[in-house]
Amino acid sequence: MARRLLAALGWLVALGGFAGAAGTETLVIGIAGGDVTLTCQNASQRVLVVEWFRGDPDTTPILFSSDGKLPEDSRFSLLGNTSLHITGLRSEDESNYTCKEVLNETDHLHRIQLLVASGPESVSVQLHPTTVLPNGTLYAKRHGILNFTCAAVSRPVPTIKWDFNPPGSPHELFTEVNGSQNSFILHHLSPRYQGNYTCSAKNPLSGFQATLTQELLVYYPPPSLPQCWVEISTESSRGVQLFCQWPGGYPHPTLYWRGKEDPSSREINATSLADTVVATLNSSQLLHEKEFTCHGSHVLEQEAKASCTVQLVEPVITSDPVRSCFIGRAVTLTCHVTAGNPPARIAWLRNISQPETEIRSSERFHVSQNGNISTLVIQNCSRSTDEGYYACKAENSVGLREMYIHLTVTEPVNIGGIVGTVVVLLLLGILVFFGVFLYAGPRFCPKGHLLRTRDSSDILVLMDSEDEDVLTEVAGDPAWHKAMVRANRHAAWSTDGFCTETPTEISREEKEAGPTT
Repeated sequence: MARRLLAALGWLVALGGFAGAAGTETLVIGIAGGDVTLTCQNASQRVLVVEWFRGDPDTTPILFSSDGKLPEDSRFSLLGNTSLHITGLRSEDESNYTCKEVLNETDHLHRIQLLVASGPESVSVQLHPTTVLPNGTLYAKRHGILNFTCAAVSRPVPTIKWDFNPPGSPHELFTEVNGSQNSFILHHLSPRYQGNYTCSAKNPLSGFQATLTQELLVYYPPPSLPQCWVEISTESSRGVQLFCQWPGGYPHPTLYWRGKEDPSSREINATSLADTVVATLNSSQLLHEKEFTCHGSHVLEQEAKASCTVQLVEPVITSDPVRSCFIGRAVTLTCHVTAGNPPARIAWLRNISQPETEIRSSERFHVSQNGNISTLVIQNCSRSTDEGYYACKAENSVGLREMYIHLTVTEPVNIGGIVGTVVVLLLLGILVFFGVFLYAGPRFCPKGHLLRTRDSSDILVLMDSEDEDVLTEVAGDPAWHKAMVRANRHAAWSTDGFCTETPTEISREEKEAGPTT
């Protein structure tokens, strides 16, 4: 602690020991362990003797005087034959001192109050519950309760305050008290309270101040499990990179890759970057259905291990094996990759029997891919150039799969012409039917009763002009006459050309004659 004399604070109101006394009054503050000089104010040249007392001259013995009386404590001495000098100042030296000037005519008194200030010292801070890192930094767990305590030794009692200095922000005063200890509690500790905490203890007399700063980190684990995936290496199309990411925690977790089939095997060489670790596999490790596991741990959850697994898989594709297209029209061929890790690259090929040439988007062809589905659109189909086999090829670093699609190009069918022909034929049939019906209508005689049974003896007779001539020629034949009478006994022609049913009684002669051939 610095040892020096503080300047006088000025003339102050006398304390209890000086009440009612004549003379000047001064307050002097000294620092423990330092030196202090008490000056007898307004000493005159006419002073004969200067006497010093520790207390009031009427109640305490003389400490020493300028006429040769020396003090018992060698730390006390007289300067300039008037001032009291004290070295190695101690707390017990704090007292009221009186300077008495013996003049020719009168005695003049000058009173001085000496206060001895010490500290602040032995400043200490405690933050608990926390864990100490090798560099001395403390860390606590998020959402917890944290107790802050600062203590210091000082005479008189110091003023202690806590300041918080977050990164990139100004100081923030937390609390300030007059006492040897200052404590407070933070609930639900969050990352925003990460930063430097400074405890300052200040001596109210000397103005001396002691500070102690402690850095606090707020740790928290990732909120979810690690995520793993596979990508094709950017350096080589045949290479594979394993990615493992475990974000959301502080500090960054520890991650490493290892083959799942042999957990005791050594770790795969990988590059770590913040919350991600990337491992590159060589060709000998690229086997179908081979699995790799990423293991992760966090400083707050060393016992709770987290992991994720990836599996290398060859591509699997599906598509329609046959497609057709009309000449001059467009057709879309679709290829869907249903499996594959890392993701497969999809390509379209033509003329499989010849050196493969990948189809790329052009004026007539348009190739696009949305996720795991690739489409090939062929515009203006031509039988000579477009008909045949196409191949959808899916390839990743693990394997290759192809599927063939046969495209047939045909002439377009005139559906409108077919429908029109059918309608015309239908109309012609209806017209023919009605024409026949109308033509034969005057000589068409239906059965007299449509509800009669099949064994009915009704006879339908149709006659045309030629039949009438024949009928006239044979009208004189009695046998023919009998047959016609029997056939038409229930039917007769009406005068308006339609058949009317005319029941006729059979004569007794016809009955006796019997059937006629």
